[in-house]
Amino acid sequence: MGEVGRNDNSNLPPHIAVMAFPFGTHAAPLLNITRRLAAAAPEATFSFFGTAESNRSVFPSSGDALLLLHNVKAYNISDAIPEGYHFTGRHQESIELFLEATPGNFKEGFEAAIAETGKKITCVLSDAFLWFAAVMADELSVPWVPIWLSALCSLSTHLHTDLIRHRIGVSPNGIADREDEQLDFIPGMSKYRLWDLQEGILIGNLESPFNRMLHRMGQMLPRAAAVFINSFEELEPATMEDMKSKLKKCFTVGPFTILAPPPSGPDETGCLAWLDRQKPRSVVYLGFGSVITPRPPELTVLAEGLEASGAPFLWSIGDNVKAQLPVGFIERTQDRGMLVSWAPQRRVLDHAAVAVFISHGGWNSVVESISSAVPLICRPFFGDQRLNARLVSGVWGIGVTIRGGVFTREGLMDALDLILSKDEGKKMREEGGTLRELARKAVGPEGSSTLYFNALLEIVCNT
Repeated sequence: MGEVGRNDNSNLPPHIAVMAFPFGTHAAPLLNITRRLAAAAPEATFSFFGTAESNRSVFPSSGDALLLLHNVKAYNISDAIPEGYHFTGRHQESIELFLEATPGNFKEGFEAAIAETGKKITCVLSDAFLWFAAVMADELSVPWVPIWLSALCSLSTHLHTDLIRHRIGVSPNGIADREDEQLDFIPGMSKYRLWDLQEGILIGNLESPFNRMLHRMGQMLPRAAAVFINSFEELEPATMEDMKSKLKKCFTVGPFTILAPPPSGPDETGCLAWLDRQKPRSVVYLGFGSVITPRPPELTVLAEGLEASGAPFLWSIGDNVKAQLPVGFIERTQDRGMLVSWAPQRRVLDHAAVAVFISHGGWNSVVESISSAVPLICRPFFGDQRLNARLVSGVWGIGVTIRGGVFTREGLMDALDLILSKDEGKKMREEGGTLRELARKAVGPEGSSTLYFNALLEIVCNT
């Protein structure tokens, strides 16, 4: 691919190849920052590469005003699922099929975009997961600029994976007797414990394709021209300083939720109108994202705890999951509870009636709660969610992690009582309000995220 790259990068119109990790909630924030860069550099061309299914889910439908960005175009690459393929149900099966086809499918996409635009690639911008983008950028003699879509602490653990394994040791028996050991040998991580670490660092199948990808990513990121992050440096200042010492450049350019206005449109489920009828700071909002569904035993105790608490609640829950709730729960709580198959989460959290957010602790949800200063009750499930929950409860003090890491009726009721009725809940809202103001300042005209964005724009577009 070397012939389509740029050896003299001074006089060519910018053509940025944007490589999405087309699973979970990765592609949407990458597209959002791409649009922001494209709006600031209208002379540049941005070619966005994802699978057909992923691109359909994140690109606006016909008639959306965002389509007016003339310099962003989607290109579909192969998902590597053979025709007539029957999924076995194996964990991460579709991801593994996709990774087997990389980077060849991306290279084919690059060639198509170059042929269509007549412009050589001048920069490779990618989801950080796609470490092989560094090799592709080297072949093109152009910068590699990856984005990390979660917190700085989770980026740090991936960069320090080899150190963690060396210090702790990898044992087939896991770390059950060492879960409370602190990560105090990593700058900025002294409040975190081994239990908080993502699967694939010390526990789980370290040799799975997905975990090997993340390990290799941590080794490759120091080669990047710059790494940019969906956060703001005031959230984790000590970790930010350490990242600056490990990476060539480290830019926090978020939080994206504040930079983009909440989606507008009609209140199709009626949940916002329902919230209008509730008392201020009285409603419990439950939402576990698009990927996670608590297991039936936890759904049962969630429902029992909500019912026993007497608090009004709004629950974003799939129609297929409602059948797993206790018999009669919906009827018994219909006067003070509302169940919807989907909720406009940002608008819900911004509503004055919402008092607490019960969440899986995904980074997007955590940042949205900060943007709205709503305390969290976290029940982490996988990935970076335990780290995020530790940030929420042990570092920032804007919420709690459910006792024992699993929903129980008593644990839920205690957490709700703490936030809804005790002084600790008031303190959490105050701390959340402080973080919200820091976030707003960061994305303001002279804020840290704004200044980092301008530096990012200069690298990506060579302005």
